[in-house]
Amino acid sequence: MRIIGGAWRSRRIRFAANPSLRPTPDRVRETLFNWLGQDLTGFTCLDLFAGSGALGFEAASRGARRVLMVERDRAAFAALERNKQMLGADQVELVRGDALEFVRRDRAEYDVIFLDPPFRSGYGERLLPLLPARVAPNGWVYYECGETVQWPSGWSIEKEGHAGQVVYQLVKRT
Repeated sequence: MRIIGGAWRSRRIRFAANPSLRPTPDRVRETLFNWLGQDLTGFTCLDLFAGSGALGFEAASRGARRVLMVERDRAAFAALERNKQMLGADQVELVRGDALEFVRRDRAEYDVIFLDPPFRSGYGERLLPLLPARVAPNGWVYYECGETVQWPSGWSIEKEGHAGQVVYQLVKRT
């Protein structure tokens, strides 16, 4: 998989061959970063369920000051470590563990949270009530899932798209 923009544009990252990983396709990433703006200089980002790391490394490539990636799978985490080293991505921090548990104990706020849980896992629904405390004022949540989600009050879907069986939304706190 290649990084599509920023300082590491066209650099390839490799990830574990795992049927449960669904890397965000190039076209969807391009749309997302058009929505967010190409330059993320100074942003802090949280990539929950990092998997291939495509979203987090893309944000770092575009100038994010800090990108924290959370991944539970041992092989996927090892690939994230290798890619971080290969890119020299000092602004990327890796945490091996469960995304839900991480959000429950974390106290930081993020400008962008990338939320791409395994489809039909129930993680999204369990995470939604915890997100308001983690999103910075004027921050965003990018949510990728298998079906359209109705967000609770206090959230506004700013952008939405579909690619195959994937629904993706850019959501803002209101």
